Amino acid sequence: MIAKKIIFSGRVQGVGFRYTTKEVATGYDIVGSVKNLPDGSVELLIMGETDETDAYLCELTEESAVSHFIKEIHAEKIPLLENAKGFVISR
Repeated sequence: MIAKKIIFSGRVQGVGFRYTTKEVATGYDIVGSVKNLPDGSVELLIMGETDETDAYLCELTEESAVSHFIKEIHAEKIPLLENAKGFVISR
């Protein structure tokens, strides 16, 4: 089990980015959350088995309808998400 925090920058707000991250997540055995940040970037927190999180991120960043809006990705491992259930869009 692994948890990651990923910050996406580019034109990632106002284009359905958070909704797409949640929709793509339905195909994977992961939990997490996504939210807009004040600086115009988007923060994604995900947790799951390494192969599931890697496949999810690959689909999101290379194949999804919003992948072309991403200009930069900063990812880091974080402690496991306590009490995380499902995938939610935070406000």
